[in-house]
Parts: sequence; structure tokens; C-alpha cells
Amino acid sequence: MLAAGASLRFGSDKRVARLADGRGLLAASVARAQAQFGEVWLVLREEDDPQAFDLPPGVHVLHCAESAAGMGHSLAAGMRALREVPGEAVAVLLGDMPWVAPASLQALRAEAAAERIVFPLYRGERGHPVLFGRQFWSELESLQGDQGARAVLAAHPQACIGVALDDPGVLRDVDEPAALIEQS
Repeated sequence: MLAAGASLRFGSDKRVARLADGRGLLAASVARAQAQFGEVWLVLREEDDPQAFDLPPGVHVLHCAESAAGMGHSLAAGMRALREVPGEAVAVLLGDMPWVAPASLQALRAEAAAERIVFPLYRGERGHPVLFGRQFWSELESLQGDQGARAVLAAHPQACIGVALDDPGVLRDVDEPAALIEQS
């Protein structure tokens, strides 16, 4: 899970912002991921104190020294840490997306494979998380800048599997305080 951004559009550290139910944004996103995936690895800024986010137990925390250079650097740091971890796919989640439905995460996970890149589609629009098969991990390790993994998806269209889901949560992130108001 990537959570090393600067929250510039939000105006303050959105990771500690409270959802309507009182939970912190990042803590809620991590808990949602933990409920569906065996392990959660969280990429934070180098100076972050993980205790400040009231994270659930069992989260593996990584600090990215180059996080200010963009999401690509944070994703690459996370992937390098996973190099020796067994598994055939990794789900790249964003720390500001707590509303992805558990059923959506299960559906994406069911399609994951070492040679696939799996992503959700809501009404034809690509969302998050994206699950990358192990075949693509080395490419993710070399990412830079603020484009995330778009270049990896573009380089491997034959491996991309879009999963149509009836879940607006796959598109809904928190960039501004008004986004914290949960819609029913």
C-alpha cells in the first residue's frame, strides 16, 4: 500500500484525517486490505512515525527516502522490499482509498496470476488496486517519477485483465477534505 505522498491538494496530512465513522483514513484503508490479503506492506515517507497513524497490528512498514520524487519511487521501494517474499502477485493499493468493497478485492484476487496485470473497471473506467503478477515485479522495482506503474501497463497490454465491478469505491480516493464525506 502506497501512503508516502505529500497530500498537497488536501492541505494537511490526509492520512490522519477522520472518516465519518471516526477511523483515520490510512488506518481504515490498511484494515480493509488486511481483511482480504495475507500480508500488507505499507510504504511511508522516511520521516513518518507509523504510530501516528493508529495502524492495525501486523502491518509491515517501509520508509522510502525518495518518496518526495514521486509515486514511482515509492512503488519501486516497496517492490524491492518484496523481492524475497513468496507469492505470484502483489496488489498495489493506495492509502487514500478506504471504500473499495471487500467483494471487489476478492474478485480481483481471484483473477491474479504471475503473468497477469489485473485491475478493476467501474463503468468502463480503470481504478485501483492493480494486481501485478510476479513476472512484472522487476519492472516495478525500477520505476521513478510520479507516474506510478502506467508505463508497465502500457508495455504489456496482452497481460492486462480488466475486471468489471459494480463498485465506485475503486475510483474514489481522497484528494480534498470534501471527499471524506462518505456517500451511501
